[in-house]
Amino acid sequence: MEYRSLGSSDLKVSALSLGTMTFGEQNTEAEAHAQLDYAVAQGVNFIDTAEMYPVAPRAETVHRTESYIGNWLKHQPRDKLIVATKIAGPSRGFSWIRNGPRINREHIHAAIDASLRRLQTDYVDLYQIHWPDRYVPMFGASSYDVTQRHDTTPIAEQLSALAELVKAGKVRHIGLSNETPWGVSEFIRCAEQLGLPKIVSVQNAYHLLNRNFESGLAETCHETQVGLLAYSPLAFGWLTGKYHADAHAQGRINLFPNFGQRYAKVNVPAATREYIRIAQEAGLTPATLALAFARTRWFTSSVILGATTLAQLAENLASVEIELSTEILSEIETVHRLYPNPAP
Repeated sequence: MEYRSLGSSDLKVSALSLGTMTFGEQNTEAEAHAQLDYAVAQGVNFIDTAEMYPVAPRAETVHRTESYIGNWLKHQPRDKLIVATKIAGPSRGFSWIRNGPRINREHIHAAIDASLRRLQTDYVDLYQIHWPDRYVPMFGASSYDVTQRHDTTPIAEQLSALAELVKAGKVRHIGLSNETPWGVSEFIRCAEQLGLPKIVSVQNAYHLLNRNFESGLAETCHETQVGLLAYSPLAFGWLTGKYHADAHAQGRINLFPNFGQRYAKVNVPAATREYIRIAQEAGLTPATLALAFARTRWFTSSVILGATTLAQLAENLASVEIELSTEILSEIETVHRLYPNPAP
């Protein structure tokens, strides 16, 4: 396993990391612990979760993922692992989380204390804002609609509250998720102006069907030393090829159709078919091709894997050995020019 610096922090994260949003919905606690054991045995040291997990979010299961991880984590050498979690943002309902989550001082303190109790640890290595407190287009929306703007907690106030967590020793580093170039830049500007902790990472979707990060965010993150944690590298299973072979295949797209709308776009099947062809001609599985591509981009700190079976996890982790040839990368670019970002 390769280990990389996460932005400007002192964290060295595995190039492939374990996402956990299936724990408590598609995976039992025993299955979750088996995945964690296997991943760590293969060299994974970075585990990512969130207070709102599992997905799809429901009042009946909320927080279950962190609890499953906590029951495992208490038996592990804590200093050998990098544990990340996230505070939920507003504007998506979730009345079962603090009567509707916000990113303000009261919610930030309440959220981290509850997460630490569930995770059964004194601190998290990375604490992330799951999505912005302000309005931004995300989860399938790609155009900024100024009429959607609403009252929001100033970024300086958010940073100030997060700084209190760092000072208290509850959080080592802070990061963002589902952010825009302006958002990353503004968090950096406020930190520098006010002498507050700097964000070290942004966790955004990045995969063969969504390379939007490469336009504005790649430059922003490079210039500000912010690392990318790439989530959904297999595009909710599309890039494994299973929905190409069987539209009714078992997986999150069919289990939670409303949650997969960002992939229900006209050019997704056609683009996926081309990436499957490239993989097969190269003697690779489609998943291996997709993961190797995301992992080997110059701006990627870690690729967050999600799996529901140990067999899937084993295949995904094995992709760490694969380097794509110049010819394969050229073919990928040809498809990308034909079908640019079909699932933003």
